Amino acid sequence: MMSGSESLRKLALMGGIDRTVKLTSTELAGKIGASAQTAARRLQTLEQGGLISRSMAADGQLVTITKKGVESLREEYKEYQQIFAVGPGNKVQLVGKVFTGLGEGQYYITQDGYMKQFEGRLNMTPFPGTLNIRLNGQSIGLRRKMENVGGIKIDGFEADDRTFGGGNAFKSKIDGTKCAVIIPERTHYPADVLEVLSNVNLRKRLKLSDGDEVMVEVSF
Repeated sequence: MMSGSESLRKLALMGGIDRTVKLTSTELAGKIGASAQTAARRLQTLEQGGLISRSMAADGQLVTITKKGVESLREEYKEYQQIFAVGPGNKVQLVGKVFTGLGEGQYYITQDGYMKQFEGRLNMTPFPGTLNIRLNGQSIGLRRKMENVGGIKIDGFEADDRTFGGGNAFKSKIDGTKCAVIIPERTHYPADVLEVLSNVNLRKRLKLSDGDEVMVEVSF
């Protein structure tokens, strides 16, 4: 059974965003795979919700998607982007604000077990420290999805009687400067935090301060 939002999408595909669409309940029923009575109820529900406006004609109805309806479709589109954008061959843009981290990045990055992998697998000798970014709402969802996408594997190892966890790296850019996003298997930071490596001091190179907004383009 098609929902109201799915019926709204069908009206949009018929041209309802750009112009008034003339149709009958039977015609809409054929497109949504339901009865004419169900299609009529869908139109009534959309109208009551302010998502469409309509008027009766001699041989059908004149239907237009309202601004509220268009915005509803845009929000749904953003959700689909989050579902499908994270995957091989694609790029996503993560946006957030720079903040000062816990200061542990230098210790971990300079571990020989990590440094050899960064040099061999990422083709970079990282600056000893990470750029920490607190992501905005939509980017948090994309960041979470990256946890389930196979990036460049960084293996865990043991050294000095302790275990260092692994993770995945993704080649990235900030304002044209090459870098890499690290998604560790375990971290002290919450899911809204992005840790970024580069062979330069990103703060100095890009003249960044706490609170500055940045966009990270991540390649998969």
